Amino acid sequence: MQENFSFEYAIIRVVPRVERDEFINVGVVLYCQKKKYLGMKYVLDPARLRAFPKAPGLDELEPYLLAFRYICEGRAEGGPIARLETGARFRWLTAQRSTIVQTSRVHPGLTPDPEKTLEELFLKMVL
Repeated sequence: MQENFSFEYAIIRVVPRVERDEFINVGVVLYCQKKKYLGMKYVLDPARLRAFPKAPGLDELEPYLLAFRYICEGRAEGGPIARLETGARFRWLTAQRSTIVQTSRVHPGLTPDPEKTLEELFLKMVL
């Protein structure tokens, strides 16, 4: 029997007009402490974005989402946050903020394979 590991995840959302509290799910960020795993996956669909009046364009959103990726991967392009310990990076990424790119509340779960679970959550919650 495979061992299950606890994990936490949040949905990455684009909030075109923060004051209206409308959003589009564009990605997932997942953290598994025991496996020292922090990953994210996202997609920007121009047609879905156009469904919202005054939605930001891909050129405006892409840098925000790339920053999420760089921080998850611990890359220099992610700045000082990317140098933090894995759990601290996840907490920083999922902290409440009032910007056009936000995350949902953090949700827990169990998995034998965090990478596979990230893909499953992405398919279910984003696509």
